[in-house]
This record gives sequence, structure tokens and C-alpha cells, in this order.
Amino acid sequence: MDNEIKVTIIDREGLSHELVGPTDMSMNIMELCKAYELPVLGECGGMALCATCQCYLESETELSEQSDAELDMLDQAFHVKPNSRLGCQIHLDQSIDGIILRLAPE
Repeated sequence: MDNEIKVTIIDREGLSHELVGPTDMSMNIMELCKAYELPVLGECGGMALCATCQCYLESETELSEQSDAELDMLDQAFHVKPNSRLGCQIHLDQSIDGIILRLAPE
């Protein structure tokens, strides 16, 4: 369907989950993970203020440039890697169809 994408999330135990996400509801990766009951806290509700939705980009998917708020939050977070992103800042749209992300340690 034109309004759905596939997202692969690798959980903290190394299990891979194929999720289907709607592109017509203004959702982000953090919200999608929560909808599938994956262990993502998202304590700040998607405002890039807590890093409890940190994940690692494991595919070659091109993402939009990180905002200053996302970079500032990752500067304060634990377990940060060069491919770290905040799930709340990755919006579901056709450009990320097939993305693979790994959940960062809690």
C-alpha cells in the first residue's frame, strides 16, 4: 500500500521485528515501537528531551539531518555511537521504507 512502510527493529535481545507503519498519521519510530509494545519508553513524548528512544541506524537509509535538539540530547545520552538517532525524530514516510534500526541499551 502507498500509505504503509516496513520497518525492522532489532530489540535488545537481538530479535528482529518487522513492523508495518502508516505514513499518513504523522507517526515516528518511537510511537511505532510503542504501538507494537516494544520496550521503548519515550518518556518525553517525542520532544527529543530524554533519549529513551535512542536507536542505531543499521541500514543505508538516508535520514534527514539531525536537529540541534537531537544532537544536544545525544551529547548527554549513554551508549551513543556514530549511527545513533532518536526514534522520536525519525518520521514515518516513504523515504525510510525498509529501514533497519537497533534499540540502544536502556
